Amino acid sequence: MFKTSAFFLSICLLLLAQTVSAQNGIVHGVIVDENSQPLPGISIRLGDTGTGAATDIDGNFMIRGLHAGTHTFHISGLGYQKQSLKHTLSANQKLEIKIQLKEDTKEMDEVVIHGKSEAREIMETGFAVNVIEAKEASLRNIQTNELLNTTVGVKIRQNGGLGSEVSYSLNGLSGSSVRIFIDGIPISIYGNSFNLNSIPPSMIKNIEVYKGVVPGHLADDALGGAINIVLHKETKTNFNASVSYGSFNTLQASANGLYRFEKSGLTVKASAFYNYSDNDYEVSGRSVVVTGIGGVQTPITAKRFNDAYKSTGGMVQIGYTNVKWADQFFIGFTGSSDYKEVQHGAFMTITPYKDRFLESNAMLANLTYQKKDLFVKGLDINVNGLYGKRNRAVNDTVAWAYSWNGERATDFRGNEYQYSWRSQQEGGPTLAKIDRNVASIRTGLSYTISNHHKILLNHVYSSIDREDSDALRSVLENTFRGTRDLHKNIVSATYEVNAFNEKLKANVFGKYYQQKTVNIDPEINEVTNEVEDDITSVNTKDQGYGYTVSYAILPNVILLTSAEKAVRLPNESEVFGDDGDNVVANPSIRPELSNNYNLGFRLGTFTIKKHDFTVSTNFFTRNIKDRIGLPIETSLNVNDETILYENQGNGTSKGVEAQLEYTYNNNLGFNFNVSHFDLKVVNRGVEIDVPNTPFFTMNGSLRYSFKDLIQKNARLNLFYTMYFTDEFSYLVPQGSNTVGDDFFKIPTQLAQDFGMSYVFPNNQLVASFDIKNILDKPVYDNLSVQKPGRAFYLKINYRINKF
Repeated sequence: MFKTSAFFLSICLLLLAQTVSAQNGIVHGVIVDENSQPLPGISIRLGDTGTGAATDIDGNFMIRGLHAGTHTFHISGLGYQKQSLKHTLSANQKLEIKIQLKEDTKEMDEVVIHGKSEAREIMETGFAVNVIEAKEASLRNIQTNELLNTTVGVKIRQNGGLGSEVSYSLNGLSGSSVRIFIDGIPISIYGNSFNLNSIPPSMIKNIEVYKGVVPGHLADDALGGAINIVLHKETKTNFNASVSYGSFNTLQASANGLYRFEKSGLTVKASAFYNYSDNDYEVSGRSVVVTGIGGVQTPITAKRFNDAYKSTGGMVQIGYTNVKWADQFFIGFTGSSDYKEVQHGAFMTITPYKDRFLESNAMLANLTYQKKDLFVKGLDINVNGLYGKRNRAVNDTVAWAYSWNGERATDFRGNEYQYSWRSQQEGGPTLAKIDRNVASIRTGLSYTISNHHKILLNHVYSSIDREDSDALRSVLENTFRGTRDLHKNIVSATYEVNAFNEKLKANVFGKYYQQKTVNIDPEINEVTNEVEDDITSVNTKDQGYGYTVSYAILPNVILLTSAEKAVRLPNESEVFGDDGDNVVANPSIRPELSNNYNLGFRLGTFTIKKHDFTVSTNFFTRNIKDRIGLPIETSLNVNDETILYENQGNGTSKGVEAQLEYTYNNNLGFNFNVSHFDLKVVNRGVEIDVPNTPFFTMNGSLRYSFKDLIQKNARLNLFYTMYFTDEFSYLVPQGSNTVGDDFFKIPTQLAQDFGMSYVFPNNQLVASFDIKNILDKPVYDNLSVQKPGRAFYLKINYRINKF
C-alpha cells in the first residue's frame, strides 16, 4: 500500500512539474516608434485575458509564465496604431521580439486626456510633489543637482564649484529640514564622499520632490520636505559608461552595469564614479583684494587657488532577482573617498586659505530585500540595511597669511606675516579626525486589503558612534578624548484609500520620533584623582501626523491638499559640530517643529491636436517653532570663519508656486515655473525676514529635437535653461539706519545655460556639449560666496543592453 501511494505521488509530482515547466515561457523585448525611439507606457495584452505588461521608460517589457503553444499579443498606446501579433512558443522558451508602432495620424479636434504615467500617478496622490524624469538629463552634461535646481519651489544652495558644500531649499525651508534619500535610504549615512553629484543621471529613473508633507514610507524627520532619488530597478543585462571634460580642468567619469543569469536569476550589479576639478574659476568683488604698503586695498580679479576637489567610489552587489522567494535580494559593498581643498571660511574674506584641506572616506556593507505578495497576496516587504565606517580628516598646519593673488600677504609695512594662532583658520593648527561607526536599517511593510484600501508600516533605525581625535594634541589630550553617539528611531503608519471611481484619493499617517544623543568626556576627579566619564545624555521623543487628499473635479482638473505636523531632530553636526565644515558644537539645540499646509490644483494634461500642456499651482504655509538655522547676524556680530546652528525662534513661511509645461509633437518642449514666499522669524521679540534666503525665483527651459539629422534615425536635441534669483541680503538690515545695507545684499542674478546632444542611430552612443552661464554673469549663493562663471563641457555617453 505504501509503495503504491508513493508511486502514485511520484507520478503526480512529475506531472505537476511538467505542467509548471510547460508554463514557464517568457516573452520580452522592446517597443519603439518609427524613428526607433523607445516608447514608454505601451500596453501588451495576452489574448482576451487581462494579463499582460506595460513598457517601462526605455520601452522594455516582459511577460512570464506562458505555456507552450500559440499566443496572440495585442499592443496599444495612445497616439499609435494598434497591432496584434501571434507567436508560437515551445516549453520553457525565452522569446525576444522588437515591435515598431506607427503614429495614428488621425487628427483629433477635441481635447484628449492622456493615459496616466507612473509620475502622474504620484503627483495626483494629494502630496505637494514634483516628479522629475531623468532620461533626458542622462544625455547631457548636467549633474543631478542642476536638474533639481530647475524644479519649481526648489533652490540649490552651493558654496562654490564641484565638491563644495550643498544645501537644498524647498519653499524656504532648507538645510537639514530637507532630507535626501536614495531609494528611501537617507543619503547622509553614506557620508561626504558620496552625494547626489556622485550618482550619474543614467542610473536614475526619476526624482521625487515632496514639499512640506512627506509620505510615511520615507520615514525620517524631514520637516521641510524630502528628495527621493529612485534608481532604475529593471533586471535586464545592461551597461552604461560616460566621460566628460570641461572648464576648470573638470573631469567626470562613471560606469554602471548589470548582468543577470536568466536560468538561475543570479544577478551582479556594479557602478563606479570619478570626479575631479581644479575649481580655479575667477572671482572678484569687495573681498577679493590685495593689501599693499600702508594698508591700501586694491581690488583684483583672481583665480581660486586652493579649491581642488577629487572623489572616487563604487558599489558592487550580488544576489538574485525575479525568483520565487524574492523580487530582489542583494548583498554588497559601497566604498568612496574624497579630497577637498578649502579656499576660505564661511564667508569670502580678504585673506583666503592656503593648504587647508579635508579628506573623507566611507566603507559600507549593504543588504537589500524586496518581495511582493509575501506569504499572502497583497503583502509586500522592503528591507534595506547599511553598516560600516565613515571617516573624515581636517589638515590645517600652515601659519602664513595669503592674499587673493596666491602670494603671501603683507602688512602695512610691506612685510610678510604669519597668524599668531599658527593655522589658516582661527583655533590653532589641527590634524583633526572624526571616526564614525554607522548603521541604518529601513523596513517597510504594506498590505493591500482591496483595490480601494491599503495600509503601510515603516521603521527606520540609524546610529552614529563617533570618536574625535587630533594628532597635534598632546598625548594627555588624546588619551582623554571623548566619544559622541547618536541613535534615532522613526516609526510611521499610513492608511490609503481611493473611492468614487478613483476620483478621491486620500491617506492619513502618523509618525513617532525618538533620538538619543550621548556625549562622553573623560575627566580627572580632583578629589579621588581618578579618571571618570562625564556623561551628557539627551533623549528626545515626539509625534507627528498628517493627511493628503486629492479629488478629480473633472478628469483633468484635480484639487490637491495636504497637511502635516512635522518634526526635525538636530543632526550630528549641529549637536556635535564638525571642523571640516566650520561648524561649532551646540549640544543644547532643540528639535524644530512645524505645521505645514499645502493647497493646489493640477490642470491637464490637455491635448489639442499635437499640443500638450499642463498647469499646476500650490499655495503653502509653514508655521515653525524653534527654527534651526544660522544665527541672526548683523555686521556687528558676524563670524567670518565658523558657523553655529541655533534655534532662531518661531517663524512663518507663506508663499505660492506655479508651473507651466508645454510640448508640441514630442519635438518642442517648454517649462516655466515661479516661486515666491515670505520667511519671517521672531528673534528676541522682533519679527524679521530670515537672512541669506532668496524669496523670489524663476526658472525656464526650452527643448527642441531635430530627427533624422545627418543620419537616418539619429536625433539632435537643443536645450536652453534660464535661472532667475531676485536680490536678497545675507545679513539682517541694521534697523532704521539702512546706510551700508547694500554692502550685504546679493544682487539680482540671471544665469543662462545652453546645451546640445546628438543621439546616434543605434541609440547607444550620445555626444553632448554644454555651455554654463553663457553670458558669464556673476553668480552668488550662500553668504555671498561666488560661484563659477562661464564654462564649457563635452560629454560622451555609451549604453548597451543585453550584451
